[in-house]
Amino acid sequence: MRDLKHLLYFENLLQEANNELIARAREEGKVCVAYTCENVPEPLLNLPGCFSVRLHAPHTGSMDIATYYMTNLLCEPSRALLERAVEGGFNFSDCVITPDGCTMMNRCVENMELLHTMGKDNPNFFHEYMEIAFKNSETDVKLSVLQCTNHVLKPLHEKYGIDVSDAAIRQAVADHNRLCRVIRAIGDFRKGDKPRITGYEFHILTLASYVCPKHLIIDKLEETLEELKTREPDEKPWRARVLLVGSEVDDSGFVKLIEECGAFVCADRFCFGSLPGRTEIALTDGEDALTQVCRHYIRSCQCPRMMNQEKVYSRKQYVADLAKEYGAEGIIYQQVKFCDPWAYERMLGSSMLQHDYGYPVLSVDRPYNIASAGGQMRTRVQAFVESIEIKKIQKGGKA
Repeated sequence: MRDLKHLLYFENLLQEANNELIARAREEGKVCVAYTCENVPEPLLNLPGCFSVRLHAPHTGSMDIATYYMTNLLCEPSRALLERAVEGGFNFSDCVITPDGCTMMNRCVENMELLHTMGKDNPNFFHEYMEIAFKNSETDVKLSVLQCTNHVLKPLHEKYGIDVSDAAIRQAVADHNRLCRVIRAIGDFRKGDKPRITGYEFHILTLASYVCPKHLIIDKLEETLEELKTREPDEKPWRARVLLVGSEVDDSGFVKLIEECGAFVCADRFCFGSLPGRTEIALTDGEDALTQVCRHYIRSCQCPRMMNQEKVYSRKQYVADLAKEYGAEGIIYQQVKFCDPWAYERMLGSSMLQHDYGYPVLSVDRPYNIASAGGQMRTRVQAFVESIEIKKIQKGGKA
């Protein structure tokens, strides 16, 4: 397939956490709201006058300083973010908001605050920690509304004068939905026998939508969508179609490695992905927008931190439904090293998807920066692809 017009542009934006668009948005006078988890309602961080950036640490190397403060038993993403913060890599932020759904990430941000890694020259800089619900009842929705009010809306309004009215929230949701529509429409081109976009290309576009000011990339995303409508797909270049599931994947090299092994990543059920992260939020006039936004995030949440039985089992059904919708022939369950929530989820999910739903499953843990263990992972993915081909031959199909 011919190269996408803007792919190199997006790839370059992802080389640094402090990309050029963040600087441009701040020059426009907008407030940069940094956050660390998909459980923080994203539209509330993109109210008129501010923009969100989900923190990530590309090309992470040594994490010695962060390990000193947090020990080597905490997950690599939390240590990588603290290391980058200590290095001064997140000084573009005007505040940091994090939930307590993951204690490791919470400890990461606490250390950022204690070490004064950001905001030294900004008297309005603040850190906020949100309590997040663990079930999906209306009581949990009320808790989410309270937490978002106290830890997102109030400080943004009091410190920076951000408009947090119902009208402002509805405008932010409308902008969010516009982004979601284009990302999901682009992702739909992964369906069918001749996809018009690779999993790596799609991951680049989706990741950029989390770590760049959205209003500065939406035009290029929409242009890419139009480009894909006439892009000529290659003849089947892959040996198997796989669904990638699990903890956060903000290292596009991991998706690229999988596809270099002959497995087309046809769907993305992981943090920093589009499923369900780029689902539109439906608002009605009969209820305030904040409550509806919070309800949407609690209802659609597929994070293993949601612990009621309905959520526990529906997460596996959701993965099975995606595998069917996107034509996956196998599922890769992955977890970043020492991520406790996804360690349990990976064990249960990989077993259920294999035995209850009949999908071949590869279950792996991986480093935050895949370059540090690329050879080992490549061997495992290659073996998994071969096992899928063997199963197809045994069933009388073609490899």
